Amino acid sequence: MTLSFNRSVIEEFRARGGKVGGPFEGSDLLLLTTTGTTSGREHTTPLACFRDGDRLLVVASAAGAPRHPDWYHNLLAHPLVRVEFGTEEFSAVAVPAEGAHRDRLFAQVVDAAPGFADYQARTVRTLPVVMLERSEPDPDETPREITNLADKLIEVHTWLRAQLRQVRAEADAHFAARPGAAAEGSGAPPAPALGLQIRQHCLAFCQSLTFHHTSEDEHAFPSLDAHHPHLRAALDRLRAEHRTVGRIKDELVGLLGSIGTTDPHRFRSELERMSTELTAHLDYEEESLIPVLAEIPFPPGPPNPS
Repeated sequence: MTLSFNRSVIEEFRARGGKVGGPFEGSDLLLLTTTGTTSGREHTTPLACFRDGDRLLVVASAAGAPRHPDWYHNLLAHPLVRVEFGTEEFSAVAVPAEGAHRDRLFAQVVDAAPGFADYQARTVRTLPVVMLERSEPDPDETPREITNLADKLIEVHTWLRAQLRQVRAEADAHFAARPGAAAEGSGAPPAPALGLQIRQHCLAFCQSLTFHHTSEDEHAFPSLDAHHPHLRAALDRLRAEHRTVGRIKDELVGLLGSIGTTDPHRFRSELERMSTELTAHLDYEEESLIPVLAEIPFPPGPPNPS
């Protein structure tokens, strides 16, 4: 699709509450916003989508072109994406399916839209099927209404804790399924590979953590320093902990490109270090800052007139 055609589809989608006519009449369509691999700029692409339980699926078909579309390369570099579906908008982690799981999902897509079989026939590359998994905090574990900065901090911390637990569980499952990991004579077939799943969830977690800590270091903490001098020692400790957690995060990111062959002991060791350091950091931050943050409205209101 040309850029001008994309723009017209996006405008119609947003103006009509997620409905688009013409060749898309009656089809499920979503808008996928990814972050450019090198530019860091946001790019929105209209895509046909398919339901798979609570998830949405999209296919990086590019109408059977020989190369993957740009949006697919973008989500490999930046797994956190924004999805507009109907009148709903939400954040998601984009996870390409692998192996037999991908083949089953692609068969579901072809059943619903046979044209994708034609796209696959046009190219030697395997068309990626991407699962869009909601990444928003669990409302059962966070305040249902965010009214102050303490509520917002708890929401972000709850999401980070949940994502780290998920990555650890996926890593345990992946390494348990590696050749030689199962007990001899068990006869159990190896579990599906989780390489890309681990990579995408871990990278999304690491990038979210970087964004959160950078925002605190550049905005929240200087403001708290200026208005609450009694917090200065706590803020200095939190900044130092940001640097420690950041070093562990960089080690994890360095291992993500070779998750299929990396030493499981090293990967698990870095995950455990991250879990220990981050859990202690989040606990201390909540203990130190929540009483003050609870007095600061969120979202902030308009500035007082001078």
